[in-house]
Amino acid sequence: MMSVVPVIPFILVYVTVTLRKKDRKQAFRLAMDVTTLFLIISVSALFNNFFQNKFGLYLILLLLLITAGLIGGAQNRWKGQVDGKRLVRAVWRLAFVTMSISYILFTFIGLIQYIFKVM
Repeated sequence: MMSVVPVIPFILVYVTVTLRKKDRKQAFRLAMDVTTLFLIISVSALFNNFFQNKFGLYLILLLLLITAGLIGGAQNRWKGQVDGKRLVRAVWRLAFVTMSISYILFTFIGLIQYIFKVM
């Protein structure tokens, strides 16, 4: 159920951390980090359903690796070294944004297709 509606883990983590620590910024960041995994699973399933294949998860992982390589290369050029913690955090947060947009897009397209199929 959590991977079907990734908004639920976001809300649960955000509310729990906010009530315990009273820090909304930290709660939002942690909720983003936890929800990203559910978004990756959901978007890969929606991708597989939309394009009728089994390549969705592998494509997402490939894109995450390419993104990590590009960001790591940029860090190496600018600072002369790669900070692994910042690299992983940047890739994970970018994944949250792109997976959120992809989730909304695939869900919307799927609903439109379903409506036209039923009519």
